[in-house]
Amino acid sequence: MNRLPALFLALALSGCATVSKKSDLEELKPTVDKFHQLIRWKDFRSASRLLVPERRAAFSRARVELHDERDLSITDYEIEEVRLSEDGAHATVQSRIQWMRLPSASENTAVVLSEFVFRDGVWLLERQDAGPFVDELKDPLP
Repeated sequence: MNRLPALFLALALSGCATVSKKSDLEELKPTVDKFHQLIRWKDFRSASRLLVPERRAAFSRARVELHDERDLSITDYEIEEVRLSEDGAHATVQSRIQWMRLPSASENTAVVLSEFVFRDGVWLLERQDAGPFVDELKDPLP
């Protein structure tokens, strides 16, 4: 987690980034970091607000059905890479997430690709390809 600010700074200052993309990365960073912190501290209600509206109900329902406030523990996360699309409206964030979900005593680790979209002036999480929320976030939206 200590490398997160350096990663975003390096990306923002890279020679390939345009001025508008730098500001997009500056706007993306707080959303990415906040989502990871919220899930780590089991604040799933607040985390759902960072999802695209089409995903929120299924995400929240799954947290209740799986008893995640009690049974899911995000033990660690690390943001590894952030890629911004040419148009600046989509971003892919690669993170490594470690978690446990009771009754299993095994810790799971996954490299998770999260797709964020810029809508109505804010970055929102649209999908993930792995991790503890993959069942609610993996499929493309209709």
